[in-house]
Amino acid sequence: MTAGTAALLAEFDRRLGPGGVVSDTAGLEPYVTEWRKLWRGAALAAVRPRSTAEVAFVVERAAAAGVAIVAQSGNTGLVGGGVPDAGQIVLSLERMTGVRAVDPAGFTMTLEAGVILADAQRVAAEVDRLFPLSLAAEGSARIGGVLGTNAGGTQVLRYGNARDLVLGLEVVLADGQVWNGLKALRKDNTGYDLRHLFVGSEGTLGIITAAVLKLFPANRQRATALVAVPDLGAAVALLARARQASGDAVTGFEAMNAIGVDMVVRHGTGISHPLPGYGWYVLIELTSPAAGDDLTRQLQACLESALEDGLALDAVVAQSSAQANQLWRVREFLSEAQGFEGASIKHDVSVPIGAIADYSAETEAAVVAAIPGARVVNFGHLGDGNLHFNISQPIGADPKAFLARWDEVNRIVYDRAHALGGSFSAEHGVGRLKVSDVVRYKDPVGVAMMQRVKAALDPQGVFNPGKVVPPPGG
Repeated sequence: MTAGTAALLAEFDRRLGPGGVVSDTAGLEPYVTEWRKLWRGAALAAVRPRSTAEVAFVVERAAAAGVAIVAQSGNTGLVGGGVPDAGQIVLSLERMTGVRAVDPAGFTMTLEAGVILADAQRVAAEVDRLFPLSLAAEGSARIGGVLGTNAGGTQVLRYGNARDLVLGLEVVLADGQVWNGLKALRKDNTGYDLRHLFVGSEGTLGIITAAVLKLFPANRQRATALVAVPDLGAAVALLARARQASGDAVTGFEAMNAIGVDMVVRHGTGISHPLPGYGWYVLIELTSPAAGDDLTRQLQACLESALEDGLALDAVVAQSSAQANQLWRVREFLSEAQGFEGASIKHDVSVPIGAIADYSAETEAAVVAAIPGARVVNFGHLGDGNLHFNISQPIGADPKAFLARWDEVNRIVYDRAHALGGSFSAEHGVGRLKVSDVVRYKDPVGVAMMQRVKAALDPQGVFNPGKVVPPPGG
């Protein structure tokens, strides 16, 4: 640490007060380590402001000193976007947990970036409203991070990604200025919609400090079923039928292959197989804010017709909230269960829904041809075209040798998605993991536009360098 950086940290310590600067090795560990332990970085310090003014102060002083900043919320990202490098500082938003406003009549709430997602859901529920963003890490992910990564989750089919749930933002820019875009308006047609520059930018253009978020009527009914289907083509047809039959009340439609479900049953505590013996499953959930609708009856009628027409082979319809939660546990434990089966190469792709069946069959065949014995754990948010096309190592294989083929497997999985008009990253983002894929798969004109936006808003490269945006000529 140079005398200049030591002076900078001392300045932060005076301004932010006790607990505002963490610089000891043990204290820094959770800030420099990605939660899956795939990356471990380094940092001068983690700074923990309590207000937007303090964030602006940190950014302005760090920029003046030429020190880069990596914004961090819950540090639950999956692509290394929140991992710092030596000489950088982590700016953690974890102490900015204020609820600035809740407007049940206007169906909005204004939260600071450090609010945990599960707490945001509770804030909405306390006024009989719904904040629908839901994902596996909601107990530790924070609002700034889920907006910065444009998080998806299990209810995108009905409510959209994080981007679709934002009305306004407050953002600290690279020179320390604060953009106050905290409007709760549904209509504001006054030029460029600047909020969408920052949602999904992964902290490379500005630091989100607060947001106005959309709320929805709280749901009064829920109907959930696990359905065995012949193949993914039948699952896609069943999705269309369920949406039509329910008046588009489908909130979740999750696909899982038997390999993944069997892993869940082997390793999940207290999880038994609801429908053993089939190759593919879908988890369907309908919800409604209207107390009078009989969603369970609608779902049962839809499944009866699907069974008659061969779109479904068998089904279990939850008869209670506890049973519905048990069915969801099968889906939610999938990623964790894979960890018990050795090394895995994971993907987050999207393809047009109509192409999902062919994509999955062809890509699985290509992967197994390249790596005999590889186990494809294919699951995901079928309703929005997002598959987590994960590959577990062959039984008994050397994990390091398997992981050494990561790039080769990526080309198989991503090339086919790209050829179908899909994406190599549906909801996890780019981070540091997929920067080279931006160059490989995105339109060159689009990449150049991203570079120009980055240069315009962050000319010194203060924010999260090396992430998301390839360097010019890179």
